[in-house]
Amino acid sequence: MSRFVFWDRMEPATKHLLLITTLCFAVQVLCEHSGVRLDDVLGLHYWQASKFNVMQTVSYMFMHGNFSHLFFNMFALWMFGTTVEQRLGTRKFVIFYLVCGIGAAIIQELTWSINVNKLLGSLAAADANVLEIQALKHSVLNQMVTIGASGAVFGLLLAYGWLFPEARVMFIFFPVPIPSRVFVAIYAVVELLAGVANFQFDNVAHYAHLGGMIFGALILYYWKIRKEL
Repeated sequence: MSRFVFWDRMEPATKHLLLITTLCFAVQVLCEHSGVRLDDVLGLHYWQASKFNVMQTVSYMFMHGNFSHLFFNMFALWMFGTTVEQRLGTRKFVIFYLVCGIGAAIIQELTWSINVNKLLGSLAAADANVLEIQALKHSVLNQMVTIGASGAVFGLLLAYGWLFPEARVMFIFFPVPIPSRVFVAIYAVVELLAGVANFQFDNVAHYAHLGGMIFGALILYYWKIRKEL
């Protein structure tokens, strides 16, 4: 019997996503030690920034800020991925994961657009010099970057709650089993409140997480009405 039962029992897409994302992080760390920041190239930039390209809507999912960021995303992928993949099938699972991640990127871009327009509007109202506004805009836009698989993972969490609503799960800080549908609802409300509150020093892309859930719900609903679930 294999000593790596947990690995052997994983479905192929879940296993490969875990492996690829972890390897990407290892390469990212090695490159950073060499003075090259892969997250600045492959991370998701604002759509009007000079550093933006469309492929970043996918590549940003495989970049992470630190080990704990990677660990918690991959732990959630390991925890829910195999069960959801068994239910959806490998092909649909990969499509679902990528759609949720891209959807999260779209919502993040919309959130940034609102914030940038507010900033530029306040500068214009203050009669700031046009050249100063342009210089500030260029500087700010290139500094805006999002990385991580969290959007796709939150979509995966939504799928688990949708497909297995009565399955019991627990919060780490509240070790009492609750139905997964309640678990997902609580997470969604917390993310929404955190996004609206916009706490100081909070650099988490809460709306992107919600975006992953929203796009996950849309594609599951689409499959449901087509009777593919």
